[in-house]
Amino acid sequence: MKENDKTSHRAELMRDIVAMVNQNPVLKQAWQRKKEKSIQNTEFEYPEHLSVEHIDMGLFKMEYLTWNGSENPYVILQLHGGGYMSGLQGQYRKMAGLYAEISSGAAVLSVDYRLAPEYPFPAALEDAVAAYKWLRDKGYESDRIIVVGDSAGGGLAMALCMELRTNGEPMPAGLVAMSPWTDLAITGESYTKNREIDPVFGADGGGEMLLHSPYIGENDAKNPLISPMYGNFTGFPPMLIQVGTHEMLYDDAASVAKKAKEQGVPVRFTVYEGMFHVFQMSGTVIPESKRAWEEVGTFMHKVMGQW
Repeated sequence: MKENDKTSHRAELMRDIVAMVNQNPVLKQAWQRKKEKSIQNTEFEYPEHLSVEHIDMGLFKMEYLTWNGSENPYVILQLHGGGYMSGLQGQYRKMAGLYAEISSGAAVLSVDYRLAPEYPFPAALEDAVAAYKWLRDKGYESDRIIVVGDSAGGGLAMALCMELRTNGEPMPAGLVAMSPWTDLAITGESYTKNREIDPVFGADGGGEMLLHSPYIGENDAKNPLISPMYGNFTGFPPMLIQVGTHEMLYDDAASVAKKAKEQGVPVRFTVYEGMFHVFQMSGTVIPESKRAWEEVGTFMHKVMGQW
C-alpha cells in the first residue's frame, strides 16, 4: 500500500534538514554529541501520567513505562534502532511515550541491549529474548505482548520471533517494524538506487555503517537471526511494516513484506512517498509521520481487539 503520491512541504523541509545534518561534518558531530549525551541521561522527563521503572538485568538495562491508572492489559516491547551500535536515547523514550498513547495506555518495555563492536551477534538477540521472558515472568501472556522496532530494532524484532519459534516459545500478538534493517549482507538494489536521495545514509551520510557492520562479527551476514530476510516467517504474528521511498533500506522492508505474505503471515506494508529512514521520529511535526503513528495505533487496536 502506498500512502499518498505527494510529499508534504513540511516533510520536504525536514528531509532537507536531515540531509544537511548528516552530510555536514560539523553539524553531524554536534548531533552525535547531543545523542551520546541523551543516551547517558536516563532521567528523561515523561508527562505526569506516565511512570518509569529502571531495571538492571546485569548484562543490560531496561526501562518499564506505565500509564498511571490504565487498565490496558497489553505491553509493548520496544527494540530501538541505531545500527546495533547506539544505545537507548531520549528520542526512543519519546517514542515509548507515543506507543503508550496510541495504544490507549499499554505499558512499554524499552530494552537497552548490549552493543557492537564490543558485543557482536548474538548479544542483542540474547538480550531481546531475556526481555521477552522477563515480561512472561511478570505475568504477561504472549498474546498480550506486541513487539516493535525501528531500523536495526525492526530486524531484531523479527529475529526475536524466529528465535522464539525455534525454542518452542509462543509468539507475541503482533509486530511493528519501522524501516527495518533485515539484510546486513546489503544485497538490495535500493542500496545503490537510493544512495543519492537517502538523506540519512546516502552520499556521505553514514552508509559505511551499513556496509561494514561490526554486529555481524565472525558470522555469516545471511544468518536469518542476523538478517531476517533470509529466514522463514511461517507462524509469525500479524505485522505492520512501514518504509519511505527515499531509503537505502527500502528493499529490506519490501522483500520481507513480500516473503512473509507468501508464507501466510498477515502483513500490512505501507510505503510513504518521499520519506527518509525512520521518519516516524518526527512524531507529529510532519503530516506523514503523524499518519504513520495513527496507522500504528490502528494496527495495535486491531491486534488488541476488545482486550
